[in-house]
Amino acid sequence: MSNPAPDTRAMQASPRCGANTRAGGSCRAPALRGKRRCRMHGGAPKSGAPRRNRNARKHGQFTKVAIAERKRIQALLADARKLLQEMK
Repeated sequence: MSNPAPDTRAMQASPRCGANTRAGGSCRAPALRGKRRCRMHGGAPKSGAPRRNRNARKHGQFTKVAIAERKRIQALLADARKLLQEMK
């Protein structure tokens, strides 16, 4: 005796993941309940990047001190260029 095929109508009718594949099509996996993405594209709990990117500015390039120093250097260079133009 063979078993009848499982009823897959509910899964077929469920909303699909809205992510795009590398081939340009849409992901065909079902979206998780209450989400717009499947488990592989960020719908799973605690998936994806952390809320705050703590690695983004560890180099210190955007601190107030570094920005002020760059502005002072730019002003000094502008004055030097102006002086060189006057000397010509």
